[in-house]
Amino acid sequence: MPVPSLSSVCVRLALLASFAAALGASFGAGAAQVDVAGVKLEDRMDLRGTALQLNGAGVRYKAIFKVYTAGLYVGQKVSTPEEALAAPGPKRVAITMLRDIDANELGKLFTKGVEDNSPKSEMLNLIPGLLRMGQMFADQKQLKTGDTFTIDWLPGTGTLITVRGVPQPDPVKEPAFFNALLRIWLGPSPADWKLKNAMLGKQ
Repeated sequence: MPVPSLSSVCVRLALLASFAAALGASFGAGAAQVDVAGVKLEDRMDLRGTALQLNGAGVRYKAIFKVYTAGLYVGQKVSTPEEALAAPGPKRVAITMLRDIDANELGKLFTKGVEDNSPKSEMLNLIPGLLRMGQMFADQKQLKTGDTFTIDWLPGTGTLITVRGVPQPDPVKEPAFFNALLRIWLGPSPADWKLKNAMLGKQ
């Protein structure tokens, strides 16, 4: 058997090193994190088999107090509320609390956010979902600093809210309900204008 020359061995080693570096970079990119007020958010994630990317994230302030971080995950980057609402496939809003808060009070704030940003013609159809969401927050009693919850749009399933890693029962199937929740942050009267811009990647 012929012995490989030193040059051919070096070439093979260089190719293997390049491949390993590229593979490592690929995995590293998938595991990258974004720091928002001390909260680590993955810049990419898998939601029920669909790859999503972090479109943008920021902090919800009430007066001078930090209340929570919120990040928007979509299949492809969006830069306007219209693009975010129309984006196909699964979507996620990921929230991490930055202070202790009465969960029932947060539910009421979300309901008010929906009312402030939804067309009046849609409100009647949104009421069942809002009542279900309000009850879910009331059942939680309190959300503490570091607690997380996600609001997912899953085509074929509906809007699924997961609190502290526990999926809540009875997803709301109507697409209009998820869009109504998304408008809390991206609508014409958002909860926080700076957060709206941050979630749209305009920081």
